[in-house]
Amino acid sequence: MAINESGRCVTADIAAGISPAAALFHSLADETRLRIVARLARGEVRVVDLTAELGLAQSTVSKHLACLRDCGLVDYRAEGRQSFYALTRPELMDLLAAAEHLLGATGHAITLRPGEPVGGLVDAEPEPAS
Repeated sequence: MAINESGRCVTADIAAGISPAAALFHSLADETRLRIVARLARGEVRVVDLTAELGLAQSTVSKHLACLRDCGLVDYRAEGRQSFYALTRPELMDLLAAAEHLLGATGHAITLRPGEPVGGLVDAEPEPAS
């Protein structure tokens, strides 16, 4: 479901007692996976295009897509030799909106949802308190 420090997927660890909620949050606890989710929120994309947009190796992108797929957050469709990935759960946008709100309230305003370019996951100046 998620990738641990040694780089292996922790699906086996889930059976050993990690809760599904912990696995979900762990799958989103990586900047690259958040960037992938942000891009997929704008629509489906081919792996080759995602690789170019993120500036990462195909193997790295594929590893992160597999993690998100294991958690049921993304899926793909094959068309010839190409794979097109898309988000499977619209509720994920609600979770990201809640995270944006919480981060803003704690002085770490950030945009996680569409409308920002890929790689736009950078801290913004917090809004002054009124």
